[in-house]
Amino acid sequence: MTQERILICDDEEGILIYLKKLLQTQGYLVETFNAGALLLRRLREGDPGDADLILQDVRMPDLDGISVLQEVKRLRPTLPIIIMTAFGTIDAAVEAIKLGAYDYVTKPFPKEKILSVLKNALEKEQLLQENRALKTELGKPILQDAIIFRSAVFQETYDLTLQVAASEANILVLGESGTGKELIAGAIHYNSPRRERRFLSINCAALTETLLESQLFGHVRGAFTGAITHQKGLLEEADGGTLFMDEIGDMSLPIQAKLLRVIQERDFIPVGATRAKSADIRFVAATNKDLEEEVRVGRFREDLYYRLNVINIPLPPLRDRKDDIEPLAQHFLKKYSLKMKKEVTGVTPEALHLLCSYDWPGNIRELENVMERAVILARTPLVTPKELPIWRRQQKASAAPVEPQLVSLENMEKAHIERTLLGTGYHKSRSAEILGISRKTLDRKIAEYEITIPS
Repeated sequence: MTQERILICDDEEGILIYLKKLLQTQGYLVETFNAGALLLRRLREGDPGDADLILQDVRMPDLDGISVLQEVKRLRPTLPIIIMTAFGTIDAAVEAIKLGAYDYVTKPFPKEKILSVLKNALEKEQLLQENRALKTELGKPILQDAIIFRSAVFQETYDLTLQVAASEANILVLGESGTGKELIAGAIHYNSPRRERRFLSINCAALTETLLESQLFGHVRGAFTGAITHQKGLLEEADGGTLFMDEIGDMSLPIQAKLLRVIQERDFIPVGATRAKSADIRFVAATNKDLEEEVRVGRFREDLYYRLNVINIPLPPLRDRKDDIEPLAQHFLKKYSLKMKKEVTGVTPEALHLLCSYDWPGNIRELENVMERAVILARTPLVTPKELPIWRRQQKASAAPVEPQLVSLENMEKAHIERTLLGTGYHKSRSAEILGISRKTLDRKIAEYEITIPS
């Protein structure tokens, strides 16, 4: 485990000796400085990652502690700083907090107090580093060989994708849940002039309105309860690149209005800020909803719809591209065989027939889940029908009465939702994916139809 390095700056030799000995016994690497100028020279000459925290006195003879703090924040903006202060200089410590210091401790302090503050600051910084790493990971390219197809119908879709990628137009990707809309968005970005910049994505249905606004626009410190630091949003992070917005049809009207401004004016205002920031972004949006109907009933802004729908790419469901089932199944077999370190190399002819004759209401996502399960259960190199759960669904379907029953559309929808819930063991999120609706919509339907969910 990497040892954390702490820099201590204080003009009292006794404090430096005490703190160095204390922190070294806790496993920290420690460097001490008896003047602010020495600390600043060390930071200027060092590498960005060669220190994890600064412990600094607010009063020093050569430089004012506040001036040192301001210069440290300029040199190392993310480096946490803890201020040490005597009782008579608490006002200066409060000023330091306003300028970006993490916390302050008052001399004389018990060792438990200083160790606790240090531990909390380092843990918080580690979380922030992980968050920054996660955002970097979001910007990594999607491998284009992950788009697997053989069918002529999807070849047309893919050709259209490559054709429009070179433009700067906003794109709307339409299709059922699980058809691969994010992969198409990635193909648009990595075949566009923006390929060297970032490709970021967000699911608009997975976040509350407040959290979605913060994730998109970012916020300044103090914008709301819990906003203890400045946070960049995806609009700022994606500047010069592409932002993929999945489930755009679930975005609230207030956020739609703010997004429209970004597209029209090419700027945005972070939550709690007063000054706009520029944003050069290409938007790729996706939905499984009928946006024209959403516009008609007033749930989606017409002006935003036309801004996003400059070009639309309809994705065919898997049941309409049967030729792609075999190569997709083989792709997922290989993926999960490597992951689980199992020798599963293919499927039997009977299993392949079963895969190709099934309608796949959950599309490619459902196929991937089925193949993952098959790899887990397989005891031979070839997957057989026994490892595929879909044969039971087809048996039930074939046992249904042939004579059609005339029922209302409402009753049909209720029955279909009940069958889907039963088939997934009443797993709501999985059922919503198969039905092609959001979890929120499914909960509303369950309440509307008074469907009983076993406890």
